[in-house]
Amino acid sequence: MAAAIEVRELGVRFRRNRRGRRNFKDIFADATRRSRPGEFWALRNVSFEVQPGESIGVVGRNGQGKSTLLRLVAGVLLPDEGSVTVNGGVAPLIELTGGFHNDLSVRENVRMMAGLHGMSRAEIARRYDGIIEFAELEGFEETPYKHLSSGMKVRLAFSVVSQLDEPILLVDEVLAVGDKGFKDKCYRRIDELLAEGRTMFFVSHNERDLRRFCTRGLYLNRGGLVLDGPLEDVLDRYNADLEV
Repeated sequence: MAAAIEVRELGVRFRRNRRGRRNFKDIFADATRRSRPGEFWALRNVSFEVQPGESIGVVGRNGQGKSTLLRLVAGVLLPDEGSVTVNGGVAPLIELTGGFHNDLSVRENVRMMAGLHGMSRAEIARRYDGIIEFAELEGFEETPYKHLSSGMKVRLAFSVVSQLDEPILLVDEVLAVGDKGFKDKCYRRIDELLAEGRTMFFVSHNERDLRRFCTRGLYLNRGGLVLDGPLEDVLDRYNADLEV
């Protein structure tokens, strides 16, 4: 069986405050010659595989490349070195509120976002009431998106994306927002998706969440993959490094 995610010698480079731009000459230069002042490697020489049905937790301090790795797997960023191969569609529970249109109503945004993620009109119609109910937005369906509270926007986005049938889930600190009641609903929904055999790539600073959902861990530090192994071993190594 093919791996759900294959990462080979992955590297991505940034400039301070923005992505570095490459000109035509840079494309044919080797990695050393392409480097410029002010650039740094957010990730480099990172390789691993994720098998279908695995649930992987990614740990590391802030700024060590965790969210960048998720964006590379999602296809939002392109690598400067190496490759990322994703065998199957992705449901991205990252940057949840991105892509919604301020002037469209809740109803129109649900239809637009679900459609952009590949859901058919018939499927959107079938799932629409469930999306609104999960988001707790009954009575707000004709409200312009820009008039929703930040909590409402997150609930709506999670509700839409978690209804996608894609086999791979990418989750980036999505459970850090919202009230306890909504968090509990998110937990239960993710449990349901994992029980269906979905593959999950999960970034979190919350060890309780990691232990609930993940069995394997990846520890990133200084742009490199320090350890790939059972989650408890990865957390032990990460916490030991924090103490040092």
